[in-house]
Amino acid sequence: MSATTWGRTTQLTEEQQHIQRLARQFAMDEVLPLANELDPIGGKIPPTLIQRMGEVGFFAIMTSVEDGGLGLGALEYILVTEELARAWMSVSSIIRSSMLPRGLSVEKRAKYMHRAVMGEYLGAFSLSEPDTGSDAASITCRAVLDGSEWVINGAKMWCTNADRADYIVVFARTSAPPTEDKRHLGISAFFVEKEPGGFPSGIHAAAARKIGYTGWDTFELVFDNFRVPADALLGDEGKGFYAGMSSLELARVHTAARAVGLASAALEDAVTFAQRRLQFGHPISEFQALRFKIGDMAAQIEAARQLTYAAARAIDAGEKCGALASAAKYIASEMAEKVTSEGLQIHGGAGYTTDFAAQRYWREARLTKIFEGTSEIQLKILSDDVLGKAPGTGR
Repeated sequence: MSATTWGRTTQLTEEQQHIQRLARQFAMDEVLPLANELDPIGGKIPPTLIQRMGEVGFFAIMTSVEDGGLGLGALEYILVTEELARAWMSVSSIIRSSMLPRGLSVEKRAKYMHRAVMGEYLGAFSLSEPDTGSDAASITCRAVLDGSEWVINGAKMWCTNADRADYIVVFARTSAPPTEDKRHLGISAFFVEKEPGGFPSGIHAAAARKIGYTGWDTFELVFDNFRVPADALLGDEGKGFYAGMSSLELARVHTAARAVGLASAALEDAVTFAQRRLQFGHPISEFQALRFKIGDMAAQIEAARQLTYAAARAIDAGEKCGALASAAKYIASEMAEKVTSEGLQIHGGAGYTTDFAAQRYWREARLTKIFEGTSEIQLKILSDDVLGKAPGTGR
């Protein structure tokens, strides 16, 4: 049983296995060569690849058939994610950017839906701030209604794809919270439309200097008396925090799938290298210490994969699964950092060069422990689920 097939097809329907094979072939044939070429020089995802992804249907997975999508579920979505992440995590992430935000008007959804399912209308998400990450209820960016327009002022951080996006969902405080323990009230979400390729007047942007995740840029944004029309408000005023948090179950399972894909890549590349690399007259794959290392990597990947699949199935069943999604995200991301590090170790000195992708998997796996809620945040959610919240701590 090879490292490329072990466990992947467990309890999957024939249609799901077909989707998985399609994503795998696309990732190996069209994504991996670009990743190997562009990542070492900080290159970005080419528009031609995004167009191809739209043609294949990767942006339409969870959109209803009535809206022009494929009408599939979270499990199919993360099957595709896992295979794309095996090639380049940036590409496995961009498929999420086509999901139009909740609260968008019927008219705008009808206007943009066809382009979104083709990957021709992509968005960015702007919640975190330079001093506010995990505690999203503490944001200080403000929006004030001035006649028929909202005026936004403040700084945002970690807004990926903001430059190339067609719109940015921006979270800002529109009223003071009633009490300290209800800081999440008074936060609103705004649909900020823009031309892709730059930023409108009133938004100043600076790209973050990242060590990985290089397929697209991530920005700090400063809003300086930036004006949007009153109808840019998404949903009810002051209820934007709920909208932002409502998507986290899927987002965390999506991250778990990305982590599993990265770890699978590390294992597959390590196996290939170990079978070719000779030491003391033998392939290093014949040495027991290394064989045990590879066996342990495979077991850890499979455990995280099946937990991730279980969380996706729970989402598709309409179950409340915040703790399960957090468990999948925590286990998969922690596993990915360890497995990709082991993969680099098996490559020896070669793994510490950009001639091999082992270092890319390692750099990008480290990020999965941070975004969509750090590992520490996932442990808080899980411990609260088991023990209940500690009284009086607010934490």
